[in-house]
Amino acid sequence: MPVITLDGPSGVGKGTICARLGSELGWHILDSGSLYRLVALVASRLDVLDKTAQLVEIAENLDVKYVADRAELKVFLGAEDVTDSIRREEIGVMASRIAVVPELRQALLARQRAFAQPPGLVADGRDMGSAVFPQASLKIFFTASQDVRAKRRYKQLKDKGIDANLPQLVIELKQRDERDSSRTASPLVAAADAVTIDTTGLNVDEVFIEVMQLVDQRFKNCC
Repeated sequence: MPVITLDGPSGVGKGTICARLGSELGWHILDSGSLYRLVALVASRLDVLDKTAQLVEIAENLDVKYVADRAELKVFLGAEDVTDSIRREEIGVMASRIAVVPELRQALLARQRAFAQPPGLVADGRDMGSAVFPQASLKIFFTASQDVRAKRRYKQLKDKGIDANLPQLVIELKQRDERDSSRTASPLVAAADAVTIDTTGLNVDEVFIEVMQLVDQRFKNCC
């Protein structure tokens, strides 16, 4: 089963590339970060963010569906379109905090691997290549400077009509990077065999061209 993993911290553009690549190839898509955000969203609604057993139960019963339209990925929780809701900054902070819970990560592991179905899967996350799909056919790790990532996030939020504070976003990104990189359970780290792409000075089209070149090289006999 061909699997392409796209890992990296928030704001490097991997979500956009994931949706665009999945649409281009006609493959399934997994936005693993959204799973943690969905758990955080439901847990916050139920006020059980600090209760491990409830977090695991929520994870095991998530009814999630992804709908890709070129570079845009819609996320549905049951019949509810929660694409914008789970992208709120407070939900992202909650997701990063509960992502360190080993029991929750284990509960979501099988759910994530189940997305690998014919004809193939493009998986976006922080530990897709290093932990979830260690045998992936192609692993890519995206990086970018924190300032650029914060500006991208700021523009994304403003474009959606969501209030945002750029200096605060920089602080939150740094804090999240530290949490994700230092956690004991599947820390944010590039897999040893991953190809690293720095997107700091690149636009989406330029990044996509680089990714497609890697895909063509790796899958030229099957895709």
